[in-house]
Amino acid sequence: MESILLLSRLFLAAIFATAGITKLMDLKGSEVAVRDFGVPERLVKPISIILPVSEIVIAGLFFPLITSWIGAAAALVFLVWFTIGMAYQMAKGNAPDCHCFGQLYNEPVRISSLVRNAIFSIPAVYLVVRGIGGQGPSFADGRIYTPEFVFGVLISTGIAALLLYARQISIRQTEILRRLEILEVIGGNGPIERSEAGDPNDGLPIGAVFPDFDLADSLGGRVSFRSILNEEKPILFLFFSPTCQPCAALLPEFEQWHEELGDRVNLVIVSRGTIEANKEKFSRGRPKRILLQEVGELQDRVFAKWTPSALLVNTDGRVASHVAAGDVSIRQLIGKIRSENIDDPFFYFTSGKNQQRSPKIGELMPDFELKDLEGRLIVSDELRGKPTLVTFWSLTCPHCKEMIEQIKEWEKNGGRDAANLLLFSDGDADAHRRFGLSSPIIIDKEYDTSVKFGMMGTPSGVLINEHGRIASETAIGASNIWALIGRSVKN
Repeated sequence: MESILLLSRLFLAAIFATAGITKLMDLKGSEVAVRDFGVPERLVKPISIILPVSEIVIAGLFFPLITSWIGAAAALVFLVWFTIGMAYQMAKGNAPDCHCFGQLYNEPVRISSLVRNAIFSIPAVYLVVRGIGGQGPSFADGRIYTPEFVFGVLISTGIAALLLYARQISIRQTEILRRLEILEVIGGNGPIERSEAGDPNDGLPIGAVFPDFDLADSLGGRVSFRSILNEEKPILFLFFSPTCQPCAALLPEFEQWHEELGDRVNLVIVSRGTIEANKEKFSRGRPKRILLQEVGELQDRVFAKWTPSALLVNTDGRVASHVAAGDVSIRQLIGKIRSENIDDPFFYFTSGKNQQRSPKIGELMPDFELKDLEGRLIVSDELRGKPTLVTFWSLTCPHCKEMIEQIKEWEKNGGRDAANLLLFSDGDADAHRRFGLSSPIIIDKEYDTSVKFGMMGTPSGVLINEHGRIASETAIGASNIWALIGRSVKN
């Protein structure tokens, strides 16, 4: 009995000390896990530090007899709290990484996570029931250290160490296999130039209209973008290729994602080449509907030129994420889809790369009352009722001047029937009048109002929806600005 009490305290101390220390060694991962469990952003960083420190303190409480019962009670409260949080996320259809033991052991929350917590709770319950005076012998009591006890501790420690070591080997093997798959694509005859692929950080701005398409599929039919959109679920497009080994390596995970997220998100594979080549490459698991491009034309239009890549589209048919290029980025995007509320009409996911400012998506547009070149008073409230494309110019910007003919064509062909166009610029008013545009132009010399919209460089633009809320990130360049209202132009 005395040995069981002591082993229970040692076991719980080891579990909580390991959990706390490994979390502190990977604070970035801890922040991700805390965020994925739905903690408000302002509390993510403090909780990611307070939680592991608390676990280490609990571990220390098991050593003095006088505090052991307090440690057991605190451990039980934590384990019940963790279990409730996991069960709640599972009930919502989410599977965030628990990050329970930092990078030492990290996996998505599942039934086995609840079972593990239940097992950990058994010694905690036992110690709590025994009461303050029934916590067993002191660690300083030499009588408890019999050969059998010491042998049991050594064997248990050795088994735990071997299991953790095996876990690390498994992780490293997986990473090596993924790298080998990428090397197989590249080949062994020296570096291959991929200039045609572009920068994987390029892509349509969040809020842009996803281009329509009509593609053949691997089941012998044809599929349009509108037909998929009519299913009224966000769409995750996964761009694969039959010559891409990392794409094939993602298939088991695709099956898991479809099973886990299929009721919330429509997962669509877009590939290229023949039906036979794609069936041979991606035939494992259940039959898949694969949309087939001839030469990657859809990927080119959305700048997802690398494979594998992924792009999320909301139920309004607008881009809701940056392009996730590569298996690691795709998994990160899947993790965000698991943990975030994609029923929010303004949900979006950025890559976090090459961003000078956070998007203002979902915010109300700034209030203003300004006169345009013709002396007409332009009031922000008057823009409500239909979408407005707000652009930011400068007379010193050659790319802005190149947009003039595009705007004239848009005005001539009735583009304003679908959206308003408002231009903020600086410089001489007469020089702007000579452009001959009928859309209102406001001279904003110090960019006081433009900055409030999120202006970054020229030309740039944002879309304001009919309710007066910012519905896109800041689009840079003419083609991206026009993409916000679904218009394709040549640069």
